[in-house]
Amino acid sequence: MTGRTDEQTIAFAERVLDLLDRGGFVATYKYAVLLGLIDLCMESTRGDGTPRDAFTTRELALKIVELYWPQTMRYRDARVLRQNKGSQARIVADIIAFRGALPDPSVPIHLACLEQPAAFRKLLDKVEWTLILMPLPKLQKVGRQKERLLYDIGWDDGIERQKRRVTAYQSGGGHFDNQIRLLPGVAENLVRLNGLLRPLIHRDWAAMVARINRDVFDEASLEGFLFGVDRTALVPVRRDLVELQNGRCFYCDQPLGRQIEVDHFIPWSRYADNAIQNLVAADKGCNGKKRNFIAATEHLAHWVERNADGSAAARQLEEISRKRSWESHGEETLGVARSIYLRLREGTSLWKLGDEFVGAKAAEVAVALG
Repeated sequence: MTGRTDEQTIAFAERVLDLLDRGGFVATYKYAVLLGLIDLCMESTRGDGTPRDAFTTRELALKIVELYWPQTMRYRDARVLRQNKGSQARIVADIIAFRGALPDPSVPIHLACLEQPAAFRKLLDKVEWTLILMPLPKLQKVGRQKERLLYDIGWDDGIERQKRRVTAYQSGGGHFDNQIRLLPGVAENLVRLNGLLRPLIHRDWAAMVARINRDVFDEASLEGFLFGVDRTALVPVRRDLVELQNGRCFYCDQPLGRQIEVDHFIPWSRYADNAIQNLVAADKGCNGKKRNFIAATEHLAHWVERNADGSAAARQLEEISRKRSWESHGEETLGVARSIYLRLREGTSLWKLGDEFVGAKAAEVAVALG
């Protein structure tokens, strides 16, 4: 049964890679939509390991804004990179306009949403309409032929003539079928293939941005700008995390010295998450050794226990979030952890301490996740 499932997943991966290789798109939307769907599937993974298989256009719009948000900062020469072969991509232009009206355009997206809720809702309206109008009905088309690969939606290219219906739905006064229904097996395959597809999407996305902005030659640096983590931005919560951990490293439990670092428990390369629930304080040695590896089950159990609803540590994390105006979405972060750990093959190497790795055991993972 497993072999057959693996064959189906490989076949699905080949079709997605073919989708990425198609040259018909003039903007980077196809990458954003694919990555957004992967993120939504991971975040929604339930305790039994199954992800949701349907999402709303509104949910995807928010995820798309989150993906483009850091990319609308000014690049090296004080310009915002174009993401369309002609004029700036509409979604990117709308985000730029929203940011430009903020008192501090450099704030993280969760603060921008809190500071200007009405304007942010209008931004989501615009992004949602653009998704409905363009990438969602066009992503699965080859020439004039529609290919059912990822999802079904209740509209087609003619939706532009029904904009009033969408506008009425967004204002709460009308009906529009806003469901993106993933085809059977798609949600599971997207989650299983996250470790393969995410870096490929990042690479192709960065390459397309480099081609559009022809004077950008350093694609490695560009990819870091588009998708990398700004570790200096984690400094404001470092001391709070140290206090939460009673001055001890999250991994080795030894007293923390002066070289204290903030680590993403779920590696940034697997899923970009700055939520307070995903952050731990670690000494430089442990953080350097862990790198982008998945932590061993004993660390997972410790992390899940810390973040558990109602625990003293969870309450402290929420207080840190309020005090520092920091991201907090524990359920989504736990969903991502489930999506990764529950799909580990028996014996997969997990980082324990230093240069020591241990093999994953499904029974231990299940216990750790509760």
